[in-house]
Amino acid sequence: MVTLTPAQQAAELKAGNAHQVANKKLVYDMWRAFLVAHHLDAAYKYMAPEYHQHNPNAVTGRAGVIAYFKARGAKPMPIPATIPNMVNIVAEGDLVVLATQRKLKDKKGEPYTTTWFALFRIKNGKIVEHWDCATKM
Repeated sequence: MVTLTPAQQAAELKAGNAHQVANKKLVYDMWRAFLVAHHLDAAYKYMAPEYHQHNPNAVTGRAGVIAYFKARGAKPMPIPATIPNMVNIVAEGDLVVLATQRKLKDKKGEPYTTTWFALFRIKNGKIVEHWDCATKM
């Protein structure tokens, strides 16, 4: 499975029309600041108050997703320039899909690699909805 280099990530962010580029940049920046670097206050910049979370482990709403990461002990780190292990980012209309590579272990402890997909819906320059393939912990 191939992940994108920093130059390839930059190229993907510029691909498409102005609306697609803006939506991809919004999700890309949120991913780096909020999900990777745990700058939880970044949620106010990137997510609408009515943000709807379809992950069964987090309460819906912007406050709910912030509480979820606080409960997991998220500590702020430097924001990376790129997304680690990014496979691709695609935009169509008000939707953005971001795929990343994940290295996990099976029930026997054997490592394997898989791809994680997250889908975001954008409205008025903010993320209003999120889906991923998460299952209950």
